[in-house]
Amino acid sequence: MAGVYLHIPFCKRLCAYCDFYKSVRLALIDEVVFAMHRELLERRDYLHDRKIETLYFGGGTPSLVSVEQLAGLKRRVEELFDCSSLDEVTLEANPDDLNPAYLAGLREAGFNRLSIGIQSFDDEELRWMNRRHTARQAEEVVREARDAGFSNLTIDLIFGVPGFGEELLRRSLDRALALDVEHISAYHLTIEPDTALGRREARGELHAVEETVSEREYALVHETLTAAGYEHYEISNYARPGFRARHNSAYWRGSEYLGIGPAAHSFDGSSRCWSLDTVESYISAEPFRFECEELSARDRLNEYLMTRLRTAEGISYGVIAERFGAASAERIRREAAQPLSRGLLSSTPEGVKIPAEHFLLSDHLIGMLFEPEQ
Repeated sequence: MAGVYLHIPFCKRLCAYCDFYKSVRLALIDEVVFAMHRELLERRDYLHDRKIETLYFGGGTPSLVSVEQLAGLKRRVEELFDCSSLDEVTLEANPDDLNPAYLAGLREAGFNRLSIGIQSFDDEELRWMNRRHTARQAEEVVREARDAGFSNLTIDLIFGVPGFGEELLRRSLDRALALDVEHISAYHLTIEPDTALGRREARGELHAVEETVSEREYALVHETLTAAGYEHYEISNYARPGFRARHNSAYWRGSEYLGIGPAAHSFDGSSRCWSLDTVESYISAEPFRFECEELSARDRLNEYLMTRLRTAEGISYGVIAERFGAASAERIRREAAQPLSRGLLSSTPEGVKIPAEHFLLSDHLIGMLFEPEQ
């Protein structure tokens, strides 16, 4: 099984925290969509004979694209790939782009999952992030999506925002729970250098929250959502039973995927490729430009550790032995003994995992188990 990711890199406004590749040149949307059809055709053999299980429109802001254009890209994927097993079709959307007619059009076109970038239910915090919508708009659009027939909704929230604090976060969580969505992604704010927030930090106008604040707010998110019946199945992701994000879960399982569009990434099981084209060069690229990296056995082992230890299931010694050799499995078992004794890792029937209360230490713990360079 495999997935297809369609990258729509356009935004009306640049959020203060975002460091993904994006463009505000909305006049180029039509030309980029046309080029994406061409790239799909040229790369139709990338996944070989794999069946497509998930289709994900990400960005940027895919909800800036018309329903007709989105439906056309979906049809092209279905024409070129075996989509007999396709059962999750997701669109990332901003609340202020959605309305009843647009939502009805998406459902008619076969979209069955929406990922709505809400981030906060506080208008002042939304303005601080340079978001376009209000808290009321966010709540209204969730209800409109329900009315349109969407039964699988996920919303994004951000915590660890300097100057706003736990009580505001608690109110946002309460308003999120009142909407009763199937999935919530809760991300700690990261201040990246090449963003508006990064530039403010460089000028000394802004500082990231202290580690103790991060820990308290993370604990608040975890305790609030799990008490409400959500499964904390990945560092930043919570789902009602049966509603894990299948596309993103495939990344964490190491499944293959094809990425289409400017700056999109692809993975075929042994190598990774990423688009070097900007929006402007992508339109007329012949051929499309990529950089590819062949992954060594060490790279693939470390990727397995990095992705699987982000999840509630953790790693399997049996899988490691099968894919990378018994010696690697035994080495990792030895390396895991010390953090296991301290409670930073916990045992599972198959191997070890990071307990949810220690997910904030994941980078450190994963690094302890990495295969070192020879």
